[in-house]
Amino acid sequence: MKKVLVADALSPAGIERLKAVAEVDVKTGLKPDELIAAIGDYDALLVRSQTQVTADVIKAGKNLQIIGRAGVGVDNIDMKAATEAGIIVVNAPTGNTISAAEHTMALMLALARHIPRANACLKGGAWERNKFLGTELRGKTLGVIGLGNIGSEVAKRARAFEMKVIGFDPFVSAERAKNMQIELATLERIYKEADFITLHVPLTAQTKNMVGAKELAMMKPTARIINAARGGLIDEEALVAAVNARKLAGAAIDVFIKEPCTDNVCFAVENIVVTPHLGASTAEAQDLATSDVVDQVIDIFSGAPARYAVNAPFIAIESLPVINPFIKVANTVGRLLSQLAEGQMTAINIRYSGEIAGYDTRALKALVLGGILEQISEERVNMVNADIVAARRGMNITEQKEAACDNYASMITVEAVTSGGNTTVAGTIMRGETHIVRIDQYWIDIVPTGGYFLFADHRDRPGLIGAVGSITGQSDVNVSYMHLSRLKPRGQALMILALDEALPESGLKQVRALEGVQTAKLVKL
Repeated sequence: MKKVLVADALSPAGIERLKAVAEVDVKTGLKPDELIAAIGDYDALLVRSQTQVTADVIKAGKNLQIIGRAGVGVDNIDMKAATEAGIIVVNAPTGNTISAAEHTMALMLALARHIPRANACLKGGAWERNKFLGTELRGKTLGVIGLGNIGSEVAKRARAFEMKVIGFDPFVSAERAKNMQIELATLERIYKEADFITLHVPLTAQTKNMVGAKELAMMKPTARIINAARGGLIDEEALVAAVNARKLAGAAIDVFIKEPCTDNVCFAVENIVVTPHLGASTAEAQDLATSDVVDQVIDIFSGAPARYAVNAPFIAIESLPVINPFIKVANTVGRLLSQLAEGQMTAINIRYSGEIAGYDTRALKALVLGGILEQISEERVNMVNADIVAARRGMNITEQKEAACDNYASMITVEAVTSGGNTTVAGTIMRGETHIVRIDQYWIDIVPTGGYFLFADHRDRPGLIGAVGSITGQSDVNVSYMHLSRLKPRGQALMILALDEALPESGLKQVRALEGVQTAKLVKL
């Protein structure tokens, strides 16, 4: 029989079901070296958020086929190492939705009515009602950042409290937001207008410390912020400083950068409510999340595809030689498109040209959509749920296939239709590497090998390249290479600089201020 190691506490009912098809060992609280020593005997590893599945653990798992995360986020799993080792990572993206949404509301109410402090005060022997004058949720504005599964459920519950809900999510259509009775808004407007702000986005390079001193300074002194999503979204030092200076009324934090966490700057601040990552800690959520992961382990053991495979969409074996090289292309094109497009996204048009057009491209469609949503949502998109995820966000996905491809053997072209205009990105494979070959009307050739890229749309003129180079030099940012595409001499052109480090915002402002520059965007690939 297959062997499964359960390294974190999961629902007993799910574990019993798994025992019907596999030998299951439950060993919670293993230290890193103990996990490394034990994992070599197992075909599957099931965890929640506590166990860190590092590259060393994966390397030691000689027999591992599956890593299951009974929850949404997989940031405690080294995805790169798992993928390189051919290990399928699955999660349970919907099991804790209601639990997390309810905990967000609980934190909001605890914050508004000073419940933790009042409880501690009364149990300490003091009856001090006047110290705990609260505020009602009714009539207040709630800003929801990230309108995926959990964010949309929070919005639904906030409306029951007669709150006005404004939300930020560039990948939710205006029509879908209207149906949810949410008014779409920019991040800046949310920071300035909301009485309560709640975060529901994944932790990525782009979202790390997305709420820092600058953003906190925009908020009203009566505003309160809640983070039950991921540790690291809020700069904790800046948050503590803002609350202590009475520039912010308070905060509620359920998640921390390092967990378990028993010592944090937030713990000493009266008006910051903290809980130990309880978003998914209900009996119902545990049962659902465990059940979802167990079902997938059973499916994979029996040779069927996993429903929520995070890193390995199912591809028919006969299609692998052609489709497999384009897995990275599809995801990269989606990620780049999400960073270049502006405005609310309403439609995605995907075109497959050349040899790949003759094959089942559902996995590539899922990877394109997953790349687009990566920066704003923890929803893991695969070929089974791609259409459902798109429909839930009000996005219209169309696909075209054409046998001819003038410039390459095969190419994927993706166009985003947004309220700010259309943006097009195309990619292909050359010499075994992913190449981005088109941005809007410009034909280019860049290899996204990692790091940062500066995209500057401008009017071609003498001296502009040197001026941009001077700005990167003054910012102590090294340029590894540059690519320029222009429609005609002294006409519209696109300059792309590959940077070893991120160009600071001050440098970006200088580039945008140069004569002839229309847009300048820093992206990470």
